[in-house]
Amino acid sequence: MGKTEHFGLDFETFARLIDNLHDEIIIYDNNYRMLYVNKACERHYGFTQQEMINMPFWDVVSKHNSWDRPILPLVYEKKLPAKQEQKTYLGLEVLTIAVPLLDNEQEVEYVLLSIRDNFHEGRILHPEELTASNEDPAAAKPEDLIYRSSLMEQTVIAARKVASISAPCLLLGESGCGKSLLAKFIHANSKRAEKPFVVVNCAAIPHELFESELFGHVEGAFSGATKARGGLIAKAEGGTLFLDEISELPLSMQAKLLYAVQELEYRPVGSSSPVKADVRILAASNRNMERMVETGAFRQDLYFRLNVFDIVIPPLRDRQEDLIPLLHYFFNRYGKTHGKGKRLSSAAQNLLCQYSWPGNIRELAHLVERLVVTVEEEIITMDHIPSSIYETTATPISPLTSAESLDDALETVERQMIMDAVAKHGSSRKVASALKISQSRASRLIRKYQIKSNY
Repeated sequence: MGKTEHFGLDFETFARLIDNLHDEIIIYDNNYRMLYVNKACERHYGFTQQEMINMPFWDVVSKHNSWDRPILPLVYEKKLPAKQEQKTYLGLEVLTIAVPLLDNEQEVEYVLLSIRDNFHEGRILHPEELTASNEDPAAAKPEDLIYRSSLMEQTVIAARKVASISAPCLLLGESGCGKSLLAKFIHANSKRAEKPFVVVNCAAIPHELFESELFGHVEGAFSGATKARGGLIAKAEGGTLFLDEISELPLSMQAKLLYAVQELEYRPVGSSSPVKADVRILAASNRNMERMVETGAFRQDLYFRLNVFDIVIPPLRDRQEDLIPLLHYFFNRYGKTHGKGKRLSSAAQNLLCQYSWPGNIRELAHLVERLVVTVEEEIITMDHIPSSIYETTATPISPLTSAESLDDALETVERQMIMDAVAKHGSSRKVASALKISQSRASRLIRKYQIKSNY
């Protein structure tokens, strides 16, 4: 009889109970290697539970930078318990308590870590609050660059190099892949970081107002100009001007922008005197700029002037390693915003990792916020994932790899069969006939999985 059986628990049940503890639990051996972590660790570091087990501590610290101030070396050295406040890679502030277990020779045999984060603890109620809670949602912190992939690492290295100079840079990539965030990163790591970062959405400003918005105007420049007004370039003085969606800039404005970028001066509307501009220009586009130049939709001279350096941000589907940390980052972020801490089941997480994310990080963030707001349960399962994710998943879901139990696996297969039958046959009557079940059962399953049909 095993030790856990002596207490009436088998190991599988015991591990499941530990996995559902609120606190993060990590067990190290006598040589800095993780022997065990529970599932709470996933919300802190952006790794799966399986990835963290057997991961060397120094990889966690130096390679992945999972927290800012490691406590473990001191515990191994002093052989005494210690506690420390830390900040994790995904931005959570945690309290870590490390307790060494010594062998008969008084050497460290294991180190046990118990880690608690303030936000997720905040959603656990005191006894008097169990019937009602009026806690205000926490304010979201600014976004940060969250990544694990080598592709994104190369992008960040390029951004750091570009940040050290003042020449224009063109950021290219699909819609929603993080061009605006990378522009903020470049500004924050430049010598202009203490000066303004001004965003110009070239697609959102009406063409007839663009010149005045960008360059400003003098009093009497046009009807309604009752006083002089500085433009967005003036607001960015000393800092960075980020021209988002630069490909949408009308041709009539491209020549005037070229003059401002090239000469670092501009003329407010109605003025005959140029104004010097001390700004760093960043621009971004999700379109093929070279093709636009070839077709005459974008000025070649402006393209070359903006494209002194270019950085191409890879789409999310090409950097699968970034999905897990991004998922947990957004669950933490929107959990704070809305005061509703959530976590993903293994099956739901597996499904989201197989999706191609055509809308990139923006689509991922919107989905996570929707799940945080709309799902009442603490654990988000496959039943909560929108059917559009299933319908466009690039590879079939394997219940053997994604499910947490036999029941999960059977439900996954059932759901997929119902979805396929509805897509092919449409009505509940035809679905029932194809699957050789009653129509009432087919209708119930269609409702259960919230699949639109013609019944």
